[in-house]
Amino acid sequence: MQFYYGHQMPLRILDEAEFWKHQEEEHTVVIRELVTGLEKEYVDALHEWEKALAKTHQQVVSFIETVIRSNYYLHYQLYQQVMQLISFCLEESERFIELCRQIKDESKVVSKNQTAKVVIVHIIRESEYFIGIARALLSQSYGQSYGNMAVPPQQS
Repeated sequence: MQFYYGHQMPLRILDEAEFWKHQEEEHTVVIRELVTGLEKEYVDALHEWEKALAKTHQQVVSFIETVIRSNYYLHYQLYQQVMQLISFCLEESERFIELCRQIKDESKVVSKNQTAKVVIVHIIRESEYFIGIARALLSQSYGQSYGNMAVPPQQS
């Protein structure tokens, strides 16, 4: 993601979060479908993650709709809520990566399936990409002026 969006950056990160949360949700299905005979504990965990990621995706969509209805003006409280949501999305992606690594490293079925290992590594890298974007935004956002948006001051 390019960082020249100026005052639209918080809106851009919502778009990124919407895309990546949907991707992660789909990735739970990809792993389940790709790995025939995957251990029940991982299948169950992936089903739970699919539900959780779908819920987060819907929350992001809801925030996007709120921003659109507010004529793209992020008042202080809405800005804070967006940043909290992005922070949650980042942490959720980190936890999803942990599950993917656990499946890759500990599943006996995956250990015998080179294609599954490659796909899971790819899925991990995609989630890491989103984490990088989210971290960059969160580290740059606090205390900056975004045009007509009310932005919280930097915490000391």
